[in-house]
Amino acid sequence: MADPNPPSSTQTAAEWRAQGTPKPSSHETSSLNPRTSNLENKLAKLEAVRAGLGLHTNPPIDEEHKVHEHQALLWSRIRLILREPFAEFMGVFIMILFGNGSVAQVLLSTGNASAPGGDGWGSYQSISWGWGIGVMLGIYVAGDSGAFLNPAITFSSCLYRKLPWRRFPIYLLAQFLGGFCGSGVVYINYVAAINNFEGDGKRTVPPSKTATAGIFCTYPQAFLPRANMFFSEFIASTILMFVIFALKDDSNIGAGNLLPLMLFFLIFGLGACFGFETGYALNLARDFGPRLMSYAVGYGHEIPMVAPFCGCAFGGFLYDVFLYTGESPVNTPWMGLKRVDRNYLSSRTVMASSSGEV
Repeated sequence: MADPNPPSSTQTAAEWRAQGTPKPSSHETSSLNPRTSNLENKLAKLEAVRAGLGLHTNPPIDEEHKVHEHQALLWSRIRLILREPFAEFMGVFIMILFGNGSVAQVLLSTGNASAPGGDGWGSYQSISWGWGIGVMLGIYVAGDSGAFLNPAITFSSCLYRKLPWRRFPIYLLAQFLGGFCGSGVVYINYVAAINNFEGDGKRTVPPSKTATAGIFCTYPQAFLPRANMFFSEFIASTILMFVIFALKDDSNIGAGNLLPLMLFFLIFGLGACFGFETGYALNLARDFGPRLMSYAVGYGHEIPMVAPFCGCAFGGFLYDVFLYTGESPVNTPWMGLKRVDRNYLSSRTVMASSSGEV
């Protein structure tokens, strides 16, 4: 006769003994529920891959979702491995849709008499609104990854906040692809309006009076020397990183759950105060990805790549030197230089040992 209360593989050892049966080994338990065992083995492999990418072994999802049987599906496993890079991709994608979309609407509708007021659908302030809203919504989309959305911010977080350096390359790739794809969608949506504005097949860059390249990436004013171009981007990037560290510092006032809204105001303010000279690129993903897309469809190219990294690194340094009291390379002997020197000497010793010199 069958046991009306058969033992379960999830019972505790005491519950197994109460039924007069010793709890089986993990191997025996697996044989009782091979589907669960197979899923656990696959999850273990996924955790190893995530660790290799510098991601936390446990993906940022509900535990009950993690052990659900649908996680054995191929795409579910890929999503578990790359959840944070996917989040960065989609966060930048959303940011670009709103940011580049606002520029496109303002520029391409210039002088349109059918608009309210009879002079186009928006103004420069509309662009600041678009970028601010895009950043805010992008942060909500990419919250599980840290919502960096910017390679320069990711770099500074690795430098000062112990974000694993192994995570930087895959975040960089995800952010770049998000910018590329987002700008592609904006271009497809507005291609007819671009042809109407410039002429069929024409694609020009500033200082042309009908240039539309500025929809997708930034171009400095023609009168601006290169040193001023660099400084304009450098100072805006410094402010960006300094304020972000302040907003995320719980030992300061901090922004808490209001961080996305506060970053909306930050981006709006940077656009309103520092947008004229260079277009406040601030972000390699926001500029290089769309610029590459625009180059592919016939525009020219010039990339503000260095200034945002230098500015964000300097902004983070300033905050940690003057205000931050938590763990940071700045709050170590010689502001982290001794750590660098020690790591260098350690690596030299290892190399010498492997070559037989020691």
